[in-house]
Amino acid sequence: MTSKRRFQAAMLAPVIVLLIGLTVFPFIYTVANSFTDYYYLAAESKQFVGLSNYMKILNDDLFQRAVWNTVKFMLLAVSIETALGLGIALLVESMKRGLRLLRVTLLLPSLLPPVTVALVWQMMLSNHNGIINHLLSIFGMGPFNFLMDIRLAFNAILLIDIWQWTPFAFLLLYAALQAIPRSQYEAARVDGAGGWKVFAHITLPHLWPGLLLVVLLRTIDTFRLFDKVNILTGGGPANSTTTVTQYIYRHGVYNLQFGYSAAASIIMVLLVLAFSIAYILRSIRGSQ
Repeated sequence: MTSKRRFQAAMLAPVIVLLIGLTVFPFIYTVANSFTDYYYLAAESKQFVGLSNYMKILNDDLFQRAVWNTVKFMLLAVSIETALGLGIALLVESMKRGLRLLRVTLLLPSLLPPVTVALVWQMMLSNHNGIINHLLSIFGMGPFNFLMDIRLAFNAILLIDIWQWTPFAFLLLYAALQAIPRSQYEAARVDGAGGWKVFAHITLPHLWPGLLLVVLLRTIDTFRLFDKVNILTGGGPANSTTTVTQYIYRHGVYNLQFGYSAAASIIMVLLVLAFSIAYILRSIRGSQ
């Protein structure tokens, strides 16, 4: 038995070391730097500053704007993508023909890398030769500078994210629909239950864990929104699309203020953790 445990420990050791090296150590290093004035070009003079970085960040108007943009984007994107994903899943579930082709077609946007999606939409939304402005001109509208207009840039990025990630919500919810016992639907029909009652009392309760999972995964992912913003708008115009990740990137990469950006990163982790804990607590209560 002892030799078996030693063998198991030997097999797990490389994975544990890799996990510590790639996750635990960087996190601890980031937390430690968040309490210093670490500036890359003067790393030798790094000093402990306590909570100074955190206080500056929380009182920074740009950071507050970035948090508001991120939270607003998260609320809109997650709610719309979940609702559309559920609607599409219910529609596909009710179809009898062409399911294989339709499912593959629906999933294509979510299979594309975010950078590729951003570059394709950048060409499509161009105010000079973009296809969207060309189509709008047929109806006597435009041209619109979607990515540089303070009234349109945020909505343009939101639209792109919805286009790319609604299929992800559809996939999870469609899988949850497939797991619902058909016998429950048959019993409901025998009892004379209508479509809405069937959905409210059978479909929705079974889908609830899947809905919560979609909300959790998309919430975490939208908080990490960076690729599209960095490529399409760079956080502009007038910081209307600046997110928390863009804020961290500016101070960490452009200004080389590693201590300051580390503190901003920890604040972002705490925000995501708060939403994750709320999800876990809700899941525990739902399973009881």
